[in-house]
Amino acid sequence: MKLDTKKALAVATFGVGKARIVFNTARLTDISEALTKQDMRDLHADGAITIHDIRGRKKIVRSKSRRRAGSIKKKVKNGKRQYIIITRKLRAYLAELLSHETITKEQYHFFRNEIRAHRYKSKAHLKERMVMKK
Repeated sequence: MKLDTKKALAVATFGVGKARIVFNTARLTDISEALTKQDMRDLHADGAITIHDIRGRKKIVRSKSRRRAGSIKKKVKNGKRQYIIITRKLRAYLAELLSHETITKEQYHFFRNEIRAHRYKSKAHLKERMVMKK
């Protein structure tokens, strides 16, 4: 006896998977006569249709990650951004002085190397050092 349509009706009625619904073999004739969802509910109440519990599977216990090289996360410092800002500002100022011929090429290269070596904290600091150098 094929009861695929009845099983599909039971799936729709109870909202469970097909594998969880089991028909009682002694009551197959009653099940084959069922046409509506209410009929399915009545058969379930009588015990002709049983619904198995969810089988599931074992939970996977993940191992804890160890603190070692590669797993240590440090906060990125803001120093690089500050270096970029000050360096661009000072280099632009030096280029402007060179274009107006306020400083020589040798002085330009000297101060540019010092900018690269993080010698100046600000534009005012650079101006102060230029006055001392001249």
